[in-house]
Amino acid sequence: MPIARSRGERFDDLVLDAVDRLRSRWGNELSAVEFSVEEVPPLSELGDGPRAGSDPIPFGRAQEARGKTPAVIVVYRRPLEARARDRETLGALVHDTVVEQVAGLLGLSPETVDPGYDERH
Repeated sequence: MPIARSRGERFDDLVLDAVDRLRSRWGNELSAVEFSVEEVPPLSELGDGPRAGSDPIPFGRAQEARGKTPAVIVVYRRPLEARARDRETLGALVHDTVVEQVAGLLGLSPETVDPGYDERH
């Protein structure tokens, strides 16, 4: 009998799937990038007040490499789960978040990183 996977483990799988889809095209550029999942963004990343964008809670962040510290892309689980109405929507939101963060890190548009991105938006 298979052991049931937790919600967090299933979310991790969605992130890994999104990364794997991008590695086929961007493997060299992503080879030194670490990907991780955090439950929620730190308070310092939350927008507030009149300058905040339309969505003050980020879904992820990208941090460039610094010295010996590799580049990191973090995906925030709870904000994405709160936004998704079902598992399929969650998978699409996770993929889009990973694409957007990779694009920001590489200095490219999301449509360049994943040509299908534009079709979903």
